[in-house]
Amino acid sequence: MSLTRRGLLTAAAGAGLAFGGSLGALFADRATAASPAARGYGPLVPDPAGLLDLPAGFTYRVLSRAGDPLRSGEGPVPANCDGMAAFRGGAGGRGGAGSGVRLVRNHENRTTATLRVPPVAGLTYDPAALGGCTVLELDAAGRVTAERVALAGTAVNCAGGRTPWHTWLSCEETEDRAGTSGYTEDHGYVFEVDPADPYRSGAVPLTAMGRFAHEAVAVDPYRGVVYETEDAFVEPFGLFYRFLPERPLGGPGSLRAGGALEAMRVPGLANLAVVDRPGAEFPVEWVPVPDPSAAVTPVRLQDFGRGGITHAQKLEGCYWGDSGVHFVSSYARGSEGSPADHHGQVWFLDPVRERLRLDVVFGPDTDVRLPGDSPDNICLAPDGGLMVCEDGGGAQYVFGVALDGEVYPMARNADDIGRPGAPEWGEFAGVTFSPDGQTMYVNAYQPGTTFAVTGPWHRGTRPVRPA
Repeated sequence: MSLTRRGLLTAAAGAGLAFGGSLGALFADRATAASPAARGYGPLVPDPAGLLDLPAGFTYRVLSRAGDPLRSGEGPVPANCDGMAAFRGGAGGRGGAGSGVRLVRNHENRTTATLRVPPVAGLTYDPAALGGCTVLELDAAGRVTAERVALAGTAVNCAGGRTPWHTWLSCEETEDRAGTSGYTEDHGYVFEVDPADPYRSGAVPLTAMGRFAHEAVAVDPYRGVVYETEDAFVEPFGLFYRFLPERPLGGPGSLRAGGALEAMRVPGLANLAVVDRPGAEFPVEWVPVPDPSAAVTPVRLQDFGRGGITHAQKLEGCYWGDSGVHFVSSYARGSEGSPADHHGQVWFLDPVRERLRLDVVFGPDTDVRLPGDSPDNICLAPDGGLMVCEDGGGAQYVFGVALDGEVYPMARNADDIGRPGAPEWGEFAGVTFSPDGQTMYVNAYQPGTTFAVTGPWHRGTRPVRPA
């Protein structure tokens, strides 16, 4: 895999947000990735149970499996575990030391899902939709004490983002309308989920934030602007948006007050995919979205007037850091109508200077065993670097990225090396850490499984010399 990058992206956490950190280089070159024994926490050790391979000294616990009974008695644990965030226990997610953790977890269920999110009165938007969110309550020892539905009747809940007021914004990655697929309501919205009290947030679509194939969001903790990515993977591709709330930083429920939705335009650049020079900067403009509800025409197809609008293929992760927004374009494929071929880009938007900078480009390569094919969910690691879920073909890994840019394997699904009887996992998703940084939580998308990984995180990610 070829990789071009320029410098180090620093991302400082702000205003209590748990996303931020140092991006460094999201992935390293072939030589770095090819020597996992000399990186991070050491080589991965095959799991005798055939589930999850981790470095020596690390252990995992299975917290939840799709199909097992929810502890609430509401039905079975839903399938397709995706985006996730960890909050402190206690009122409003602000519990003190020893108060435990709440995990809020998306379920990216389409109409074909075999294990739906059970509909619950007061928490269901569209009874015909099978997706939503569940919340796991963990005590101070990491034991699951409760598991319940937090949002139901939504569709294709992919990723999202946390807010400065300790709630989760769950994103529907679809544009389906009422009357299609049996739905009784329009879909393609963002929903706010309060992990401490899901009934307080309910199942209310934040319609002013637009109706499109949402992927992830990031909230500016100083100005309250919400940035949104659109994961459209067919031409015309998606857009990058900002939402200007009527009540910025207003706390739980404040986004229901509405606001203005705008799309990013880079003058003279029709598609971000064609840029291949790290460090390239562009001025940006923000254009009002004519019809955020997409009542007749999908947003990305609407008339944005003279100058048009700027598209990008498969916009994925989005997070706040370094006083700006980092966002991921997962990949481009010329065979799918893209004007370029690459395995992904990382962009940085400076909202004060109104400048967009390309920081990382992943060059095309067919060896999907190396990181770089469709980077997706990302989160801050204990050392200030990142954990990255790879969503590509072949082996599925969680990779760590140290502050110096070195890549190391942190977890591997056990079926990728042909172990008899190992589950046929899907991608990893929803990687996140406990507020104290001592436990990594991550989902296997399919069969839906939530893991808790503990170990000597204090060792950091200094290179480990092979014996």
